[in-house]
Amino acid sequence: MGTQTLLTIDTELTWRHHIAGSGWEENYARSVEPAGVGLRYQLDVLNDHGLKACFFVDPMPAVLFGIDPVRRMVETIMDAGQEVQLHLHPMWEQASADGTVAENTVFELIDHPFEKQRALIAEARDLLIRAGAPDPIAFRSGSYAVNDNSLRALAERGIRYDASHNGCEGPWPSALSLPLDQTAPVEHHGVIEIPVSQMQTGNGGLRHMQICAVSLAEMAHALDHAITNDHPTFMPVGHSFELATRDGLRANPVVKRRFDGLCALLAEKADDAPTMHFSDLGELPLGGDLKPAQASATLVAGRMVGQL
Repeated sequence: MGTQTLLTIDTELTWRHHIAGSGWEENYARSVEPAGVGLRYQLDVLNDHGLKACFFVDPMPAVLFGIDPVRRMVETIMDAGQEVQLHLHPMWEQASADGTVAENTVFELIDHPFEKQRALIAEARDLLIRAGAPDPIAFRSGSYAVNDNSLRALAERGIRYDASHNGCEGPWPSALSLPLDQTAPVEHHGVIEIPVSQMQTGNGGLRHMQICAVSLAEMAHALDHAITNDHPTFMPVGHSFELATRDGLRANPVVKRRFDGLCALLAEKADDAPTMHFSDLGELPLGGDLKPAQASATLVAGRMVGQL
């Protein structure tokens, strides 16, 4: 089948709007449906181009606000024919309704011991199902924060895929015992880890294929590299709020153009890199000495000029 593209969108109420004192409905408006370029807009663009995407939905705000905001996200996505899988920001379990933050609040999943990670994943899974989603088979941790204990806990819950390994964010909070530049899907502690796609930078670092972090030209370069080198997967990342400014009140024209352009690109490349849901994946070739695309000074300069 060539390179299978997993276009992933993390969909969530944001912490910054919560600590600013927003109730869930205002938070929803600014982080899930901001400025006319949020969840519904992204679903419409995907539909226009005949693409599939996976929306990783964080159900943990239901601990504080009840199930309604999570159900709204899930229903919106599923009514559009797209896939819902499990996302998790654990700090919501310790949140206060007035937005204050306790000194002992733990923000990243990996900063909990194994037993607590296992309990949090079970709780989040149950909340997502209560909101109307199918039993999840794929997971991404908030902030890409996973370690080997996280995968052991996912395997216990029967979750087949993790999509959290992000070498650009390693060794913390993306803390699996895998190479930072791991590119090929690999079985690790009973789960198939599908790494976030990366680009090798000129100084030897990594830059991940997140829509707000790389230009359309860089994403096209990385996709062509994946196709040419027979990578089994290509996985870019977006967010429900990412096409808007941080306050959620205005569209961000630079990032919106990237998302629109990426969708057009994926439609153009559909024969070589078809978009998939996790539920569509068959047996993936695992392992192998695959490497990220190499950045070029021209691509980096183009991104910086565009952002300016």
